[in-house]
Amino acid sequence: MAMTASGRRIRKRRLKADINVVPYIDVMLVLLIIFMVTAPLLNLGVDVKLPQVAAATVEQPKQQVVVQLAQDGSLALIQRDGQGETSKLALDEAELIARVGAFRTQDPNLTVFLAADGAVPYEDVLRMLQRLRTEAMVDKATLLTRSPEPAAR
Repeated sequence: MAMTASGRRIRKRRLKADINVVPYIDVMLVLLIIFMVTAPLLNLGVDVKLPQVAAATVEQPKQQVVVQLAQDGSLALIQRDGQGETSKLALDEAELIARVGAFRTQDPNLTVFLAADGAVPYEDVLRMLQRLRTEAMVDKATLLTRSPEPAAR
């Protein structure tokens, strides 16, 4: 054994090269339990498959009146007369209701189609349908839709 000038012995210790993994295992088990408990709770929504229906075709009247509601809220009145000529006129809401009301007084069986962009809030679409039915007195106001695309094989 080696001695120093002061007379103490110097022990040569071997370095311990082991890593204590027990705390890491504990942490991993706690994380595993946390993830196992929270994983089922992450699915907040319910998967709903909305039905696609092929709507029955509506009999095409001689005079067609379509109210177009764009994504930015602008309104347009699209008319097709008996000869097949189409005209599109951009109007504000009050003028549009007044014009549709005038068409309704000429033809009591007038059907008005509301063509709203898909990004328009549902509340705005319903409000426009309500105004057409109450203020313009249109009994037959309906939404204009597109048939679903056939599934690709």
